[in-house]
Amino acid sequence: MGEGRKKPPAPPSGRTNLASCIVATVFLIFIAIIILIIFFTLFKPKNPNIAVTAVQLPSFSVTNTTVSFTISQYVAVNNPNRGVFTHYDSSLKLLYCGDQVGFMFVPSGKIEGRRTEYMAATFAVESFPVSSVINRPAEGLQVGPSLEIETRMEMAGRVRLLHFFTHHVEVNADCKVAVAIDDGSVLGFHC
Repeated sequence: MGEGRKKPPAPPSGRTNLASCIVATVFLIFIAIIILIIFFTLFKPKNPNIAVTAVQLPSFSVTNTTVSFTISQYVAVNNPNRGVFTHYDSSLKLLYCGDQVGFMFVPSGKIEGRRTEYMAATFAVESFPVSSVINRPAEGLQVGPSLEIETRMEMAGRVRLLHFFTHHVEVNADCKVAVAIDDGSVLGFHC
């Protein structure tokens, strides 16, 4: 009667338990790495794009060798991310011959993911001396003297993904604008 009985299996040794834990840990780390790679491939933070769509000078006056005007710049800011782009500490600067002649803060705000926000900035520029006037044809047409100004829009902010990951963003849009001295019309701009 005692000979036909089988012995109960021996409990697993400490070595097999340790090996099972190591295999399970390696598997979980592998799965976590795969999830992070997929996450950063699909949700990789990108810088927003700023496109200047138009520049206008609603008022313009020249007296002797000084000029004063009001400038309006229209931009489209595209947020290519899935998360919200929160911008703050942004500004629009106006430069002439490397010197700053105008400045405006851009109000802070939010741009939803995969959306484009259209913005307009208008401000008056105090009179400043005109030191260089350019005489050149524009697109084959002879025009009068013109001056070249530069606009520089700087946006700073952050993109937050899944409330855990934050990506700091700083983007710029620099444009050179040619303005006719006689009537203040914008001859063209290049960004």
